[in-house]
Amino acid sequence: MKKLFNDCGINITEEQLELFEKYYQLLVTYNERFNITAITERQEVFVKHFVDSVIGVDKLKSGQLIDIGSGGGFPAVAIKIMRPDINVTMIEATGKKCTFLEAVIKELNLKNICVINGRAEELSRQEIYREKYDICTARAVARLNVLCEYCMPFVKVGGIFLAYKGNAEEEILEAKNAIEILGGKLNKVDNYTVVDNSRELVYIDKIKPTDKKYPRGRGKERKSPL
Repeated sequence: MKKLFNDCGINITEEQLELFEKYYQLLVTYNERFNITAITERQEVFVKHFVDSVIGVDKLKSGQLIDIGSGGGFPAVAIKIMRPDINVTMIEATGKKCTFLEAVIKELNLKNICVINGRAEELSRQEIYREKYDICTARAVARLNVLCEYCMPFVKVGGIFLAYKGNAEEEILEAKNAIEILGGKLNKVDNYTVVDNSRELVYIDKIKPTDKKYPRGRGKERKSPL
């Protein structure tokens, strides 16, 4: 599997590779009970979950990272494996997935990483979390205009929101209004390929504080995107 990472421009140590192998075994074991992911074949998990999660990880600054809708830990746990210098907080609304993530943290002996069972639109209104993070990530959660309202309130001015997407061109145009309203500015979009999968990383800078009325809550983020 080392070649798979290397072919995508990712330098990985034997120790990190061993952690990903343990992570995979835990995923398969817990998936039988918790239905974490539809992708379980080893090569597919490494390609579509692990490698996809850490493309561009070397470009991230050290600091506080919060991941929204962490699910099986993609990209948050994968980022932590590759970048132990980044402090990671995972937000996940489903209790069973939180149980899995806690098991992964324990079994992989990861430090400075935690999981919170809750909803982003509620937690981001709390002072302890609001605009406290250097980086916010989200992968396979919602369309970009919806994601912005969930994620931007967590990001401090000067930080970034990083969205993992497929072809994001349409979503970026759709989210232009939301990005501006929530205090953001599109920085860049990095295009890359993992084996045969075309992917994009959307970087949005936080240039001013988010108005306290956002997120709106009660499902308005999805029902009526900005």
